[in-house]
Amino acid sequence: MGLSARRVERRGAPGQAAPRAAPGQQAGAAERDGRAARSPCSGAVRMRGWIPPTLCLAMALAALLPTACARRSQDLHCGACRALVDELEWEIAQVDPRKTIQMGSFRINPDGSQSVVEVPYARSEAHLTELLERVCEKMKEYGEKVDPSTHRKSYVRVISHDGTKMDLSGVKIDGDVASSLKFACESIAEEYEDELIEFLSHEADNVKDRLCSKRTDLCDHALHIPHDEL
Repeated sequence: MGLSARRVERRGAPGQAAPRAAPGQQAGAAERDGRAARSPCSGAVRMRGWIPPTLCLAMALAALLPTACARRSQDLHCGACRALVDELEWEIAQVDPRKTIQMGSFRINPDGSQSVVEVPYARSEAHLTELLERVCEKMKEYGEKVDPSTHRKSYVRVISHDGTKMDLSGVKIDGDVASSLKFACESIAEEYEDELIEFLSHEADNVKDRLCSKRTDLCDHALHIPHDEL
């Protein structure tokens, strides 16, 4: 048999269909193709071949990371807002109610009088503006606490105003925590200065809830947080 005849024999005669696999071989191939098409990660993009479990875990964690970061950011800013209001209200309460400040114009009227009136210093715009410039320094006296059921973070005082001993079980006291809380406090004090002065210029109930949740979107869960005792 010549070389050309052997080639024809190996490839098959012209027009002849390729030999079909046995039924068992066809089933095995279909099963392998099905496994290759299915993704081992729920919701993952389908890929040919096998994806290592470690890659699946990394993909799942990457999907959850933005949500976790957003929750931490909101917990921090919500806690800073509530702590800021607490500190402002405590500072206001320490002012002698008899202390006054002159308000109005110092120009001389045609009759020689001045349109100046004296008002209580506490809750005056001058007083509140002064407090807003320094109150965030108090954030270094706060620690972080995690709710075991919801895993949401809140911020509580670790040093009482009157020196009494406090229960600090489950409270994380850390320089990074205090620094982050102080930065968030300063950002809120600057952005919402007008709102803070509006709410605190007169005595009002539930300023924390009204400001941190209803007026702003700093707290989505503020109404469910118990009022802190200073």
